[in-house]
Amino acid sequence: MGTRYIKKIGVLSLGKILAVLYAIMGLLLALFLVLLPLPMSTMMHSSVAGGPLFGTGAIIALPIIYGVMGFIAGIIMALVFNVASGVIGGLEVEIE
Repeated sequence: MGTRYIKKIGVLSLGKILAVLYAIMGLLLALFLVLLPLPMSTMMHSSVAGGPLFGTGAIIALPIIYGVMGFIAGIIMALVFNVASGVIGGLEVEIE
């Protein structure tokens, strides 16, 4: 089909996509923070700082915080992209 140009990105569309992607990253980070201390606490026979409440809080809070940050970042990036593509002419993509 040839070369085409992306000249505009939907601001809310990119915001929603990045919100979901960042929320998934936040959940993965939270799981990592919860599961990493478990082997260390068993080896040291002591409780890990923050205990189970930190883990539960991280699993709930980090995806929400990352999701909100992703949404805001997506809106800003789409706005900046739309301005830049207006000046430069768009993002070149090849479609088959």
